[in-house]
Amino acid sequence: MSRALPLLAGLALSIGAVASGFLIGANHLEGAQLAARWTSRVGLPVFLIAYLASSLHKIWPGDLTRTFIRRRRQWGLAFAWTHSVHLVALIYFLTIAGMPPEAVTILGGGLAYVMIYLMALTSNNWSMKKLGANWSRLHKFGIHYIWLIYLLTYAGRLEDPSLQHIGIIGVGLLILALILRIVARWRKKLP
Repeated sequence: MSRALPLLAGLALSIGAVASGFLIGANHLEGAQLAARWTSRVGLPVFLIAYLASSLHKIWPGDLTRTFIRRRRQWGLAFAWTHSVHLVALIYFLTIAGMPPEAVTILGGGLAYVMIYLMALTSNNWSMKKLGANWSRLHKFGIHYIWLIYLLTYAGRLEDPSLQHIGIIGVGLLILALILRIVARWRKKLP
């Protein structure tokens, strides 16, 4: 797997989500809403690869999972890319719809973006060396906080009958991902 593949995948998914939203939307406003919604959704599998890379390799060692570990940094950067596109699409939709976001969304989502960008900016060997143990703390907190925001977002879809299936899939994938991380950590502690 090329080092560029995760970044290209993130770029292609983001552009595809924006284009699809505007092509399928009945009007410009609905297209913007779909672009914002779908850019978040295409970020989930990219996020999950970065979130699960080492856990999958501990549970199922092999060439594919070893490649995920070697390219985990690129998958994380690809996720930062997809969510930057999501942020632009979301701001655009909220602006043209005249819908200011709620304070809890600004605070919760805002902190998620702070974590995304801090992790992206420190995803290099120099930062790892300079930050030492704090690098690991930053990335562990950040990735789990993003996981939580995704979980809360998909759980919110469970209340809407038209989006309930999306909520079930999203919550299910996120809970499964957490279980896999716990299993991998538990297996690591076994003699």
